[in-house]
Amino acid sequence: MPSTMIPSTADLAEVLFVSTLQASEAPTAAQVRAVVDQGLRTWIEDCMSCVSCVAQEAGDHPDEFTRRMHWALETVRSVYGAQVG
Repeated sequence: MPSTMIPSTADLAEVLFVSTLQASEAPTAAQVRAVVDQGLRTWIEDCMSCVSCVAQEAGDHPDEFTRRMHWALETVRSVYGAQVG
């Protein structure tokens, strides 16, 4: 993702997905934003690594992947609004 590009809901969800933040922690909006902001700074230089981590999890743990990605998407929509980027 080029640095001038506004991240989409899917981009933000992928960043949240690969973070250590867990749904069971019931994170606040501020916690989600902090983790996503840090993740964007980390992954902006090598977004393919982020995508690769997501794909690896999808292949290795498809059931858990589905639950976690659903949580990440819903959380991003809740924190950032229905449509981002």
